Amino acid sequence: MFVSFEGVDWSGKSTQARLLADWLRDQGRAVLATREPGGTPLAEGVRNLVLHGHDMSSWAEAALYAAARADHVASVIRPALARGEDVVCDRYLDSSVAYQGVARGLGLERVRDLSLLVTDGLLPDRTFVVLLDPAVARARSGDDHDRIEREGDEFMRRVDAAYRQLARAEPDRIVACDGARPPDEIAEEIREHVRALL
Repeated sequence: MFVSFEGVDWSGKSTQARLLADWLRDQGRAVLATREPGGTPLAEGVRNLVLHGHDMSSWAEAALYAAARADHVASVIRPALARGEDVVCDRYLDSSVAYQGVARGLGLERVRDLSLLVTDGLLPDRTFVVLLDPAVARARSGDDHDRIEREGDEFMRRVDAAYRQLARAEPDRIVACDGARPPDEIAEEIREHVRALL
């Protein structure tokens, strides 16, 4: 099973990814918990460049994320799935669609198609989008922000709107969760959806 988590920065998606991976392990399942960008030395290098490097064009950003994803899928995600492991990924291609495709204006379909091309069409069995008003999410943040997190409120509102649009467009794959609730309540809702996949 391949499950991904999405949401604006500070929405609680990373917490939910960790809680689900822990729960699956408690059920006796083999689990690979990973993140994007990241998961391989190359992808971690891209993560550092994109999040902490110099400003770059929107297409350069999208292409770097796609390159990291290609390596991550080929080297980590597909082999784990082939071994029969569950994969829980903190961000995947829907992040590129929301952030670069919609919020940066590159085009939802164009950015989605790029990710599908470099991953040979790999989509998660289920994607959980933790929805939280971007202003509320930003209030949870600390002082140390990366290059993407430093984008303004309007940018984050576009990202949030994109996630909501994606959830409406793909209801069989994407589950929208109310991120304003306590983490344990959100986690139980997610587990109910995942039980159907086991």
